[in-house]
Amino acid sequence: MAAVPLGALLLLAAPCLGQQAGGPVFQPSFIHMSGPRVSSFFLGNSSGVNFSIVSSPVNEKTGKLHLANCSGSERAGDWNLNVTRVMDTSEVTVSLPRNLQLCLPNATDCCTTPLCVVETLQVLACRDAVMLAHLLIQAEIYANSSFTGNVSENATIIPNQAFQPLGSCPCDLTAGACDIRCCCDLECTPDLKQLFNESCFTGVFGGDVNPPFDQLCSSHSMEYTPDWFPFLCIQSSLNNTPFLGYFYHGSISTPRVPSFKIPLQTSPGRLFTGYRQGDPIMTEENEYFAIPQQSMAGQCVGNAPVAYLHNFDVKCLTSLASYKAGLPHDVRINSGTGDFIKQNVTYRTVTNMDKFKTESESLHTAAVRCQNVTFAEHYTFIWKDKNIEHANVTVFLGSLCDGEILTQRFTVKFLSLESTTPAQPFGNPGYQVGKPVRAANMNASDTFGSLNIWQPAGRGLCTSAAYTPVLFGLDSLSGCLLEVGINEDCNLLRGNVTEKLDSLIQATHIGKRDNSSYSDLNDWVEIIRIDPFNSDTNVSTGSLRGICPDIPANLNIRIIFANVGAVQGIPRQEILAVQISFSTVIWQFQCGLTCENSTSFLPITASVQFIKVPAQPPIPLTRFQMNYTEFDCNRNDVCWPQLLYPLTQFYSGEPYSQCLAKGLSLAFLVLLAAILSNPWVSNLWDSSLV
Repeated sequence: MAAVPLGALLLLAAPCLGQQAGGPVFQPSFIHMSGPRVSSFFLGNSSGVNFSIVSSPVNEKTGKLHLANCSGSERAGDWNLNVTRVMDTSEVTVSLPRNLQLCLPNATDCCTTPLCVVETLQVLACRDAVMLAHLLIQAEIYANSSFTGNVSENATIIPNQAFQPLGSCPCDLTAGACDIRCCCDLECTPDLKQLFNESCFTGVFGGDVNPPFDQLCSSHSMEYTPDWFPFLCIQSSLNNTPFLGYFYHGSISTPRVPSFKIPLQTSPGRLFTGYRQGDPIMTEENEYFAIPQQSMAGQCVGNAPVAYLHNFDVKCLTSLASYKAGLPHDVRINSGTGDFIKQNVTYRTVTNMDKFKTESESLHTAAVRCQNVTFAEHYTFIWKDKNIEHANVTVFLGSLCDGEILTQRFTVKFLSLESTTPAQPFGNPGYQVGKPVRAANMNASDTFGSLNIWQPAGRGLCTSAAYTPVLFGLDSLSGCLLEVGINEDCNLLRGNVTEKLDSLIQATHIGKRDNSSYSDLNDWVEIIRIDPFNSDTNVSTGSLRGICPDIPANLNIRIIFANVGAVQGIPRQEILAVQISFSTVIWQFQCGLTCENSTSFLPITASVQFIKVPAQPPIPLTRFQMNYTEFDCNRNDVCWPQLLYPLTQFYSGEPYSQCLAKGLSLAFLVLLAAILSNPWVSNLWDSSLV
């Protein structure tokens, strides 16, 4: 049937289908139906009421709806009517059970057109053949265009653009028509190609992806071929061309996809000849031996390979929902000689769980789920030369419940077989990136010291924050929140903040190298400390509450280091100086409309910055270089010293001897031309002829 606009339908239906005020009604009484199901509510006493659905076609001549009655002779057969009665309200649901998918070839019970259903319906509420209320529905339903058939598993393979051009005819720009001068256009008939057969596009744009280049021995495109061409031409396949956009085919330039597994060697014998520093440790299954480690972004990576002779100590935050178990401890490790060693595992139970778990995010009830998980794993590898002799593992287990945050700890230490101290990688005494900075307290009987930053957990309060050591070469920024009241004394606040920051630095000296001896003071550099400004006598805050100036809330740690050499190709890095300073802020109590005796938060931070300087101080500029900058080629566009650039030592295009010979020859020719152009030379030549 023809569709009628909704606005006209409402205007036409309003005088004919007006409902009596105060009686039973449908809410809403008119619905525009665009899906297979709609609902309305019948408000009123539904006892003895019969509901029916009828189709109401529109008279094409008058444009009026056909009035339905309660006889039931015009019931719509393609629609379902469902009534749910609840006290004085009944929910009336009209649904279409038909299949609303677009028809595929040789398919039935489907929609042949996108606009599948256009129909006007009426739902009648009758009691004893008397109509109490009616619901008008304008159905305008489009077929579902989503594909529901069988999907073929043969996926279209698009070739890699770096190795094979995707478009076979790049000049085919117009669909359904022949592009002039595009000889590879399949829509061009042979008669049309005869018109421009001699003027086809050449090169890549014309679809000729492999034109012979001039240097090819089989090419005759050069108009004038030199005599030496047969001796210096190139024998190569047309698949290997030097033009832009052409790439080599074959195994030479095949893209390499990195894999987590290392392919086995086909030659018999041992797989390894020994580990070197930084090599990943392998397992019996020819996979990396992985332990969770911290990435540069600060998050923990589960599948991180353990590098040979690289110690680390990381902490990872996790919950019971995101907890993942690591590698099983029955995995055997490749010792480096081709043999496989078994891990010596010792299991222990954590007694003090407060060091690992923070306060719960939700209240514990009897229904909370708990599970035994790994709290910490400590690996100790005993090594000798290039091989691993033993692997000892200590695993700490504990119970973790829903809502709790666990701080897992993973440590790896390499111990030499001849020594009980941590191994230095092949005698390199310098620092390696990611290793903790050594600190010492020379004023205490126990010279062991520490240089730490915060590792916040839970709410980020300073009272619950843990410490993590400063790692060499990694700039970092950490902080915590300090609770401060509105009536806080400024002097006490400055002392409290300074005490919190001083707790990070339990040292007076920092080791120059990773193997600095505590007995030799020359192996250490003293920490240069710049104390914060004391404002007790110079600044007065008056009677203001909640404002304190010059609060040393920021701790700045600057570590200066340099490369002083290399050991087996690995740079040897030493610390030259360490400076600690404080940055002050003005603290002000933050409150809402009313400031009561509540607490506010003061963020305090600690930053670490590593500054690399040259091992030897640079040569200072002379007074000429500082004053006469017009001769500096790095500061000016015109560089007069480079006027004779080919004769200087900076020119590297040819050997210096050849440049000097050519330069002297040129100077000789210039001098000879100047002499011959002089008038007395011509007079002397004329006199000699006479």
